Amino acid sequence: MRSTGTADRGAALRLALQWEDASKAARAKTFTAAQAHKILRECVALSTGEPLQTFTCRQWLEEWLAGKTGATAGQTAKKYKGAVKGFVSDLGARADVVLGGVSPKDIRQWRDQRREAGLSVTTCNQAVKLLKSAFGRAVSLGYLSVNPCAALEPLRDSEDATRDVFSADQVATLVKTAQGDWRGLILFGFFTGLRLSDAAHITWDSIDLDAGLLRLRTKKTGIFVTIPLHSDLLAWLAQRPRGIGKAPLLPTLHGQSGAGKSGLSSQFKRIMEKAKIGGRVLREATGVGRKQSSLSFHSLRHSFVSALANAGIAPDLRQKLAGHTDSKSHARYSHHEVEAMRSAIATVPSLRKS
Repeated sequence: MRSTGTADRGAALRLALQWEDASKAARAKTFTAAQAHKILRECVALSTGEPLQTFTCRQWLEEWLAGKTGATAGQTAKKYKGAVKGFVSDLGARADVVLGGVSPKDIRQWRDQRREAGLSVTTCNQAVKLLKSAFGRAVSLGYLSVNPCAALEPLRDSEDATRDVFSADQVATLVKTAQGDWRGLILFGFFTGLRLSDAAHITWDSIDLDAGLLRLRTKKTGIFVTIPLHSDLLAWLAQRPRGIGKAPLLPTLHGQSGAGKSGLSSQFKRIMEKAKIGGRVLREATGVGRKQSSLSFHSLRHSFVSALANAGIAPDLRQKLAGHTDSKSHARYSHHEVEAMRSAIATVPSLRKS
């Protein structure tokens, strides 16, 4: 005995008949997911007078991506689109089943296939994290009862896959080898810990020479950071013609993409090769994955945080200077109020002696 939830005799009868048909089909083992959702939609419409909104996996992920348009940075949005497109493509016909038909097994197989194809552990985990966010949104809106990504444990890197840091002498060699604006970009990477995109796109309105401070909002996390300028950076800036407002600090690099054969990451790799500085090979190039080294421009960020850690700067202050959003992400980089930050920055070794 079940209640139809309505005092309307006609509506209650129609609902009861729908349930009876579903029960008969289930006992005959002919009841499909499509039939279940059809009956559910009709029942909800009878009960509430409004249609039940449902999505296939493809429809929901496209809906979720559309909601992200304009809300995320260009490169991030590109990653979102690439991961979603890859997942939907690999699902094949299953991408057009109801949203609840996607299982943890589907997610795990897709992730493991990407790993076997040569993509890094970090890339695979980030892709699952992205899907987890998309399906989590569906759960919060009531379109899905369980997030299929929630049951997956993240893949773990081997100990040999950890990133290395540049020594002060190596950074000095890189600066000496580089030309033009690249010298400034390397200095900012080492003395501020900024990510490549943030450092390359600094504008003069972010620089306060009188106070000796850099203030900007990071693209990846949207966090507003204030970083005192190291004496080496102030010396380099003193030699530059001063700009106004949104004028780029590094005009020849401003606006360039970080990715691609001619992107900033590849340009830095060539500076490393010219300086005869190389890292350990973490992964050889494959059909879908590029060769990965333990040293890259991002290692300057690791070097910055490590220099602070080696000088005994407290973790919370290191985290604030690096602009990390949580202590877990900060811990990966740790290898071994304004005046306090200024004192912390002063502990980073000068390159001028090197």
